[in-house]
Formats: sequence, structure tokens, C-alpha cells
Amino acid sequence: MTVYTLDPLRDSRWSELVEHHPHASVFHTAAWLQSLRRTYGYQPIAFTTSAPGTPLADGVVMCKVRSWLTGRRLVSLPFADHCEPLVASRDAFNAIANHLEALRRTGEWKYIELRPQTDAAGPIQGMTTGDEFWFHQLDLRRSEAALVGGFHKTAIQQPLHRAERERLTSEEGTGEALLRAFYQLLLLTRRRHQLPPQPLAWFRNLAESFGSAMKIRVARRDTHAVAAILTLRHRDTMTYKYAASDATFHALGGMQLLLWNTIQDARSLGCSTLDLGRSDLDNEGLATFKDRWGATRSRIAYRRFAAASSPSPLRKYAMDSGKRIFEHVPQACRVAAGRFLYRHAG
Repeated sequence: MTVYTLDPLRDSRWSELVEHHPHASVFHTAAWLQSLRRTYGYQPIAFTTSAPGTPLADGVVMCKVRSWLTGRRLVSLPFADHCEPLVASRDAFNAIANHLEALRRTGEWKYIELRPQTDAAGPIQGMTTGDEFWFHQLDLRRSEAALVGGFHKTAIQQPLHRAERERLTSEEGTGEALLRAFYQLLLLTRRRHQLPPQPLAWFRNLAESFGSAMKIRVARRDTHAVAAILTLRHRDTMTYKYAASDATFHALGGMQLLLWNTIQDARSLGCSTLDLGRSDLDNEGLATFKDRWGATRSRIAYRRFAAASSPSPLRKYAMDSGKRIFEHVPQACRVAAGRFLYRHAG
């Protein structure tokens, strides 16, 4: 099979494929690609076996990450938890995979990474296993009583009752005030985790690109913001992408309240799945928190065409001594570091 390339932000066939392919997610959408390009300058490209001018039967979308710090890479896709190859047959995937390996052998790219949600594509010669994670999904097609009955009593149900007793309020939308409240909580959270925050421009671009398909939810005690989450929606899946909180108020149940509101909102919009994202294999606390909502846990593994296996740039950075530095530097320095580093970490 011949493999062709296209610009998924200029070729309307890409959005048509994403709208109808059963494995397409929010990360395949033009809105996600546009946000990546606007914030970090990554150039998207898609590979397909469909000839120009014909409907797309398949496609693998990637971004060109050109960094003098971490190397030149093709990534499918930066900052996405998963990005399944949108193929209709094993032959089509083999053709695209062989084309990608040929590109890697030219020496232009340090590595080429796929982030599949499943292992349906199977092994490919030259492809190695990269980072691995737990992946969590909650089935929303059950009745509300069945969903609530699946919530862990002390970790989920009791905090929800506590949030009600404390009279926590919540609001949702995409306005500047909510974005600012979310970002201030994100700064606190990233400091606790000893990591630089993502640039504010990233979240502004998500809001502009996704429109009503993005929502920020903020829980407050009186006027004080105690927890916030950012969700993205594509077709019948709501994706819980970012969360932030003030640790001083964790016991009040703010995060549980926001997730329960998200579940109710997703069901009212006809969503069948809440995508709770990935967790590091060694972060059992986060994985267990997601389990306690009644979510199913599976294992996902990224795949690479590379001369040698190595950790992804951001994860490697997070493990070195630089992580300790961010616990002590002023907030303005952490924000500036985030603006610099994330461009190189995709």
C-alpha cells in the first residue's frame, strides 16, 4: 500500500474521519491539534493509505516536535493520554507503521512514538515498548442508583455527604474568572508535585479551540476555591483531563463533588463513558482513587520506533534533581520554567 500525508488542520477529510471512526477520541480532534500548534508550535501531520481526493479510510495523526533540548520527534500525540491509530485493517496499519520506521531510519527523528489505547495493532518489527500506564474508564450507561452503589463508601460517598454539609458550591463554564481560579489551584498542585505548571496559554487555547466541548468546574467554600477540574467532550465520551486543588481543604469533598457533577452532566448529554485518563503504574494512590468510582482499570503501553529505548523527555526530567528544585523556587520562576520546558517535552 502507498502511504500519503495530509495536514489534518487544513484537510476536512480528517475531521470527517474523527467524527465517524469508532476509536476516535478527543485527542484526535482538530481542536486538540490546534491547541498544540497555537501553544507550542507543533506542526500536525497525518499518515493514511487513502489517496488524495478520496474519503479517508484510515489515518495516524502525529505532531512534529522539533527541540534543540530534547531532540526531534514525531509523537502521536503530545500531552495526550492515548491516541489510537485510526485504521480499518491490519494491512493498513502495517503499511503506515513500515512507513514510519523508514522515516525514523533516515535519521531526521530521534524516535517516533505511538500512544495506542489498545494493543489491537499487535507487534510490528522495529517497534519497542515505551512508557506504560494504568488507564481508567467509567461506564455511564448504568442507572444512577447502580453508579452510586459502585462508589466506595468512605472514599467517595462520605466525602460527597461532607461537601453537602459544608455547603460547598460549584460553578462551571469557560470564562476568564473560572480559568483564573482553576489556574491558581493548578499552581498549588504542581508545586506539591514538585513540577512546573503548564502555561496558562495552553488552557486558554483549549477553551478557544473546544468552545462548549470544554468545561472548567470549580468548587468553593464561601468564596474560596478549593478544587477544580477541566473536562473535554467528544461524541459520547467525557474526558477528565486536568484536576487541581488546595490541599488545606481536601477533607471537604470538593473533588468528589466536582466529579459527581461531571458524571451527572455527562449522562445528561448522552455520554456513555467517562474517560478518567491514565495513572503511573507506581502511583497506586491515584489509581485507587479512580477505582473507587467504580471505574475499570486496564494497562496501556506506548510504542516507539527508536534506535534505543529511553524515557520520554518530561518523565525523565521529572525524575532527576530538577524536581527537587521546583519545591523551593518562587512561583514566578516555576511559571516561567513551565512556559519554557513544556515546549520541549511533548
